[in-house]
Amino acid sequence: MTNRELITSIIEKLDYIKPDTIPNIDLYMDQVTTFMDSNLARSKRYDSDKILTKTMINNYAKNDLLPPPFKKKYSKEHLLVLIFIYYLKNILSINDIQTLLSPLTEKYFTAADGLSLEDIYETVFELEEKQVKSLAKDVISKYEQASQVFTGEDEEDREFLQTFSFICMLAFDVYMKKQMIENMIDELKLKSESKNPHAGKKK
Repeated sequence: MTNRELITSIIEKLDYIKPDTIPNIDLYMDQVTTFMDSNLARSKRYDSDKILTKTMINNYAKNDLLPPPFKKKYSKEHLLVLIFIYYLKNILSINDIQTLLSPLTEKYFTAADGLSLEDIYETVFELEEKQVKSLAKDVISKYEQASQVFTGEDEEDREFLQTFSFICMLAFDVYMKKQMIENMIDELKLKSESKNPHAGKKK
């Protein structure tokens, strides 16, 4: 498989749980992990990787990322929060995720009217879905740029150096975006603390 074919196959694996596939009934823990595993299996790096485990869910609840279940059952809103956590945990710390999700769970988790957590998820899903094509173009553009360097080296060295250059370009892109995300989360923390100076302080 060439690098370009590899890129295409990876982009094709980018998947999201579509809003209309999320159950409208409450689920037990085992049903939650089964649902997540079956819907996000393509995103695994290795077959043995776990998408979500009971321990992870319990830890999220202990760290106030996830509201507690009702009578050991998890609602559709619980699943929505868990999906957000799944995507965010690969690049953000637990504390940062908590800062980002707390306003959502506090205001929209049990919203009886007005904007709901499901509405927010659907909007974000639509935005991300639109990004796939532009992401593919950007990645392929970086690959083509990396393919133009170290052309004077022998084949084996050239292939490695071009791959290394391509990976560095992707890594720098991730690094810069991660810095931007963390800075925005820090701003959210400052705003939250200014509104509630005692937030997060132990009694």
